[in-house]
Amino acid sequence: MFTGIITGVGRIVAVHDLGSSLDHGKRLTLQAPAGYLDDVGLGDSIALNGACMTVTTLDVSRHQFTIDISAESLARTSGLDQQGSVNLEKALRANDRLGGHIVSGHVDGIGQVSHFAQVGESWELRVLAPLVLARYLAYKGSITVNGVSLTVNQVVDQDDGAEISINLIPHTVENTALGTLKAGHSVNLEIDTVARYVERMLRVDTSLKAPQ
Repeated sequence: MFTGIITGVGRIVAVHDLGSSLDHGKRLTLQAPAGYLDDVGLGDSIALNGACMTVTTLDVSRHQFTIDISAESLARTSGLDQQGSVNLEKALRANDRLGGHIVSGHVDGIGQVSHFAQVGESWELRVLAPLVLARYLAYKGSITVNGVSLTVNQVVDQDDGAEISINLIPHTVENTALGTLKAGHSVNLEIDTVARYVERMLRVDTSLKAPQ
């Protein structure tokens, strides 16, 4: 479980195939900020651009770790099959502050950046979410973009989905990998957990009796 508050920006420095077919995944080697891995152990969960992964090897002295990502995860995420910067978040502890919102680390879909530009001291990020996720997006609701907990400022429904507008303060741009985004880039999206249950409750057959 995560909160969407990024605790470091790392970098995928190597990508190795785990097999020769499309059914095989990849092993990623990541460079973390100095000291980031001091309290991390083998088997710990770290979210990479919002996708929950398991630490498989550690080299604390070099600030590096590896994760194995399956073909299934590669097919449902963006930006985890090549070298580049990634947002990092360690799993939530029971006594931690919930600074963002409840995030599972399971990517629900891929969005596309349609606009990213500075407005005053802040930045406006607009993302086109796929149609299957549009029903879960609401004004002032929460959305996770590449692992970052953000607030939706506007939703514009379209035939092929919904375009959401998000305001990024300078701190977010400077301390996450979102500052490298450009129009046309793909991003990992996770909808608010509460929205899942609301949608399910509205859709379920209310004539069904609850278990006694």
